[in-house]
This record gives sequence, C-alpha cells and structure tokens, in this order.
Amino acid sequence: MEEKIFTVRLAQDGRAVEILDQTLLPNRIQYLRLETAEQLYEAIYELRVRGAPAIGVCAGFGMYVLAQQITGDFLPEFRRLGEYLVSSRPTAVNLSHAVDRMLSCAERHISCDREQLLTALKAECTAICDEDKAMCRAISEYGLTLVKDGDGILTHCNAGALAAVEYGTGLGTLLLGRERGYEFHVFSDETRPLLQGARLTSFELNHAGIDVTLICDSAASMLMKQGRIQACFVGCDRVAANGDTANKIGTRSVAVNAKYHGIPFYVFCPSSTIDFNCKSGGDIVIEERSGDEIKSKFFAQPTAEPEVKCWNPAFDVTDAELITAIITERGIVRYPYTDSLKKLFG
Repeated sequence: MEEKIFTVRLAQDGRAVEILDQTLLPNRIQYLRLETAEQLYEAIYELRVRGAPAIGVCAGFGMYVLAQQITGDFLPEFRRLGEYLVSSRPTAVNLSHAVDRMLSCAERHISCDREQLLTALKAECTAICDEDKAMCRAISEYGLTLVKDGDGILTHCNAGALAAVEYGTGLGTLLLGRERGYEFHVFSDETRPLLQGARLTSFELNHAGIDVTLICDSAASMLMKQGRIQACFVGCDRVAANGDTANKIGTRSVAVNAKYHGIPFYVFCPSSTIDFNCKSGGDIVIEERSGDEIKSKFFAQPTAEPEVKCWNPAFDVTDAELITAIITERGIVRYPYTDSLKKLFG
C-alpha cells in the first residue's frame, strides 16, 4: 500500500480518532475525525472502520478520547460509553476486548488524580495498537511457512492492513511475502453484499504490487476444480474454544468447497479474537443487517421489489473440522482445536 494511507490512529492532539473511511474505497481516499460516542458508533456500525483488529484499536483510542470528556462520576459514565460502543458490532470480539481493557485500566487508576488517570488510559490504548502491529507481523511470518512462491491464493472479504493497523491477518502473509520477493497469484472473492473483496482487498493488493484477480463469489469453486488455487486465506471475527470460526458471510461456502477439492483452508487469527468463554459456534451471536444492503447498496436502482423480504446475516460460522489450520501470533494450531488452542494459549 502507499505509505500515506493509514487505517486508524489517535489524532495528534489526542482528542479524536482519525480513520480512513473505507465505505468510499476504492474511488475516494478520505479520512474522518471522530470525537463523539455517536460518531464512533456510527463509524464502526457502518463499516467506515472495519476488520476485527482495526475495530479494537479504534475502540481503544475512542475510549481514551471519550474519557477526556467526562465531567461527572467517571466510572459509571465510562462503563455506559463502553457498553454503547460494544453494541455497534456484537460479533467482533476485539471490540469488547479493547473496551474491557480500557475499563479495567480505569478501575485500576480511579483513585489517581484526573491527569494520572488519563495518562494511564492513553498508555493502554497505545499498547493495544502496538500489540496489534506486533501480532499481525508474527501471524504473517508463520503464514509464510505454509505457502511457496507462485501459489494461487483465494481470499474472502478483507483481512489485510485495511482491517488492522499494519500487514493485517489474512493478507499479511501476502504483503510480507511480496516484500521478500514472493510472487503470488491472488483471486479475490468480491464478497457480497458489501463487496469488501472488490472494494478493499483488490485495492490493497493492487497498491502493494501483488497480482490480483477479482472474481464473483460463485466462481471460486470452478477455480478450485481447475487447480488454480493452492490455499484459501481468511481472517476471522471470533473463534470459539472448539475452533468454530465466525467470519464474513460466504466464508463457510469457501471452506466446504476447499474441503471437497482437497485444498488447505487457513484462518488467520490474533489471539484477541479467540473467545475461550464461547464453547462452540452455536454460541456466537450473528449480526443481521438491513436487507437494503442486498437490494440497493452499490446499485443505481434496486435489484428487487420493495416488498421482497431479505435475510442478510453479516457472518457465518465455519465448522472447526473444515479448517486446515489456525494461524496465530504464537504459532500454528490444527484440529482438534479444543486441545491445540488450549495447549498453545494455556
């Protein structure tokens, strides 16, 4: 990606979160300054900032920005603001993790004076960001051990630097590999209905100089049959303790097709996305979004009549047995994940 493009950062004055508005890509690069809880909520809900790692970093910075605005009883109001932000995207566990970290930090320092409290909160949100950068780099390094120069890679949704702060998860291996001279041939699912693969992944890989071909979601199976796909790379929004994985709608279809064709299906997963309190995918709350995203978004005219009903889950759950390996910043784990995840993360 071009150096000038960033995903999310704390404004220089510390009083706002600055984000790249990803709803405008690839046609326009525009940054937003988020100063209020309502602006933060809207940006997360409307996918102006998206991708589990980036959402978590945005929430951490956002909680610090909001903390500076509290004038009354601090902890109750800080908790209320945290609950409000978490409600914007309930499936992405990084969001709640970041908010919980900021709340815990506030509780530890509530007896300090205001300046010390805010200093501690700023350090905590900065740590969340720095840890994300380190995690994505480590995940990308492990991912490179699973592929070779010239491989054809299928991606779904977007899990690159646009979904994090640097490198990303599912695309991080491709971006790091490119820096080291690997030549990959990437096929990017368009990812209906919000077209993250078309608008974001193809944009990101193209700017990185990686050979990328955009395809309709329904074309992936044909590519697999033709032998042009050697691995499938996806990110994740939540991983249950048994390895069931929630990711963008359509991910499970990719996994089923990959299993049939004997192609490795890899999930790239920061540890912050693993929810050991969630036993299986059946416990993951799946966000359902407006049917207008299917019928109207990105179209000059609606594609169906107003009275036609729509079902628009934002995510689906890929069964653990369909996943070849889960790549984390601590290493690579394989099925059965109930044992391997617990062993790796204690």
